[in-house]
Amino acid sequence: MTPPRLFGLSDLHVGHPANRDTLQQLPHHPYDWVIAAGDLGETEEHLRWALDVLRERFARVVWVPGNHELWTMAGSPLRGLAKYERMVEICRSLGVLTPEDPYEEIPGLGLWMVPLFLLYDYSFCPPGMTPSEAIAWAAEDGIVCVDEHRLHPDPYPSRQAWCAARVAEAERRLSKLPTGARTVLVNHWPLRHDVCRLPRIPRFTPWCGTTRTNDWHLRFGAALVVSGHLHLRATDWRDGVRFEEISLGYPRQWKPEKGAPGYLRQVWPATLTPAPGEIGPIWHR
Repeated sequence: MTPPRLFGLSDLHVGHPANRDTLQQLPHHPYDWVIAAGDLGETEEHLRWALDVLRERFARVVWVPGNHELWTMAGSPLRGLAKYERMVEICRSLGVLTPEDPYEEIPGLGLWMVPLFLLYDYSFCPPGMTPSEAIAWAAEDGIVCVDEHRLHPDPYPSRQAWCAARVAEAERRLSKLPTGARTVLVNHWPLRHDVCRLPRIPRFTPWCGTTRTNDWHLRFGAALVVSGHLHLRATDWRDGVRFEEISLGYPRQWKPEKGAPGYLRQVWPATLTPAPGEIGPIWHR
């Protein structure tokens, strides 16, 4: 049997009609896997609708949450961990792989699929800043993330405490993979600060990851690292490992003539190889 290919597309934001319309135009890949790396939408209905579209087109769907899935919306009683657990419950009811499920070895590829939910801890900022200082630093440039009002950490005392707990649990689970295992690490937020480039809003980085994961591609045998969140599609290489940012984004951030079919990225096998000494980025406009 031919091994599956891996495709990826994140930040679908299906609350926008244009995004819903273009997602329905995705071609069918009945033998392949797709990575949906977070921010499919804000509500249970958004998540279920997007996953139904992907399940119809791919053999296996892998989901990790983004910050939008964790938002508490008007009229919803679910906050923090309870909101996340509800989203996981929906995914499992649809047969979608989540960060709470055992890691799976992808048939015929010799790779382990590792969906992660790690959040962020405000450490993607100038060295030495505390979280409150990082937030103030961003505010100096007029940037305040909506997460500060809608992403509640309950029952954890803070978002950074929730992040620390998630990182520790993922490290524990990753350490139990077979010796020499090659992994596909998938997280909504980038795993390295130096692939987090936001030229128009450079001080948004505190809400983009944690420096605790800067070396995870080496520590945990990554053959590939996949993320979203930035709405700036790119391919990078670090230490010979490929990093793929696979977001679609808001309607103003993608070309209608390409749509979701044009931005759906084949992430394995690789369609790009680095030139000698190249670290990226290669932008996918």
